[in-house]
This record gives sequence, C-alpha cells and structure tokens, in this order.
Amino acid sequence: MTSIARGADTWLRRYEEAPDSAIRLLCFPYAGGSASYFLPVAKALAPSVEVQAVQYPGRQDRHREPCLDDLHELADAVVAAVQERSGIFDRPLALFGHSMGATLAYEVALRLEARAGVTPAVLFVSGRRAPSTVRAETVHQRDDDGVVRELRRLNGTDGEVFRNEELLRLAMPAIRGDYHAIETYRCAPGQRVSCPVTALTGDADPRTTIDEVRAWQRHTTGSFEYQVFPGGHFYLNDQAPAVVKTIAERLRTLSGA
Repeated sequence: MTSIARGADTWLRRYEEAPDSAIRLLCFPYAGGSASYFLPVAKALAPSVEVQAVQYPGRQDRHREPCLDDLHELADAVVAAVQERSGIFDRPLALFGHSMGATLAYEVALRLEARAGVTPAVLFVSGRRAPSTVRAETVHQRDDDGVVRELRRLNGTDGEVFRNEELLRLAMPAIRGDYHAIETYRCAPGQRVSCPVTALTGDADPRTTIDEVRAWQRHTTGSFEYQVFPGGHFYLNDQAPAVVKTIAERLRTLSGA
C-alpha cells in the first residue's frame, strides 16, 4: 500500500472540456463512489458548465492508496488540491455532493471561505440530512455481509460489483472507510457557510427525512431552497434528467448566462 498522493491532478478529474463556461461545478461522490459517477453529468452540462469531480483515495486508479476515513482530513486534502489547481477560481465555483459527498462538500465550502476567501456560488447537497441532525449509525462496524446488505438496501452500487467477488473485495476497504468517515463525523457547533444552499432529496430515502433536509437551512447565512424528487436514497439515478435540469437552471441563474 502506498501513501496518499497529493496534487490537483490526482484528486480532481475533468471529463469534458468547457473552456467558455460561465461557471464551474465541483462534484463529490457518495460513500464508496468514484469521480466517474459524474461523467454523465459532465456530458449533460457541457459546454455551459465545466464539471470537475473529486476522486477519493482507495478506489479505481487510486486503489493502492489508503482511504481517508476521517471526513475532516478528507476535506483538508480536497481543499489543498483545489487550491493547487491552476485557474480554478477564474470563474464562479459551485459545489455538488451526494450522500457522504454532500457533507464533505459542506466542509470544503467552509474551508474555502475561511482559508481561500472564496465563497462558492451555491452548495448543492443531495441525499443527505443536515450536519446538525445526528443519527447513531454503525454500518462501518459490520462484517462484509452486513455492509453489502446496507448497499443493497440503498440500491446505489452497480449490480456487477455484487456478482463479482473480486470486485467486491477490492471495493470493500473504500466502502468501509467512507462509512467510517461519515458515521463518525460531527460538525463544529455554530459553523455556517455564507453561500446559498440548495438541498435535493428523494421522497422515500431511508437515510433522511424531509425535516432533516430542511435543517440544512440552519447551516447557511445565505438563501436556502430544497426540492423533493420521487425515489429513494439514489433517486438521482432514475431522475437524472430532472436533477441535471434543476442544477443547470440554478447555475444559469447564478452565472447570468
């Protein structure tokens, strides 16, 4: 196992060139997910929006690296990579995160405002309750079969992974590390971003209630809005066109394009 690599090219992936875009969107995957999950989003939003996605250590081409199983450490590493990426602040920067990625995007937004003096144009938080709404969760402490049962319940992992024991074995350390990161995460009391927050959720998500989604309003001094889609935790897989349309319209409003 190698050490954790640094550098913008290691952490940030750009799948579609959009040199004339008016705004940039940085995307954060769910627990066990990878940057390539957002390839369809990048294609759908180009060329008006440039999409970059975060690749966490411990998966795909970074599978030899150890996972970062502390969300605060993960946020620190992402911010370091973002600050290293040349020209990333040459246009408004928006953030989008799903599930664990939503909370991570929030922590990154806090750090960008405090350390880089950069206020994101908007923070999209998807499929995740507000940081101040805490549940006791211990999926990361289960055996492999228990983790797999949770993944099946949420229906977010490619079925091929479940059918291929070798793929599952390779993916399990990243999945377990991510679950540890999000289940042990606690937000600092009283911290708020100043950027607008848009929360997106499925109406049948077992991981969050509508009230827990509305609680994101407590975590920003900016404007807040939320939208509910049909579906469960991974509602955005089935509602992709509607979700992309919502993102595009919000970004268009913010960029004035």
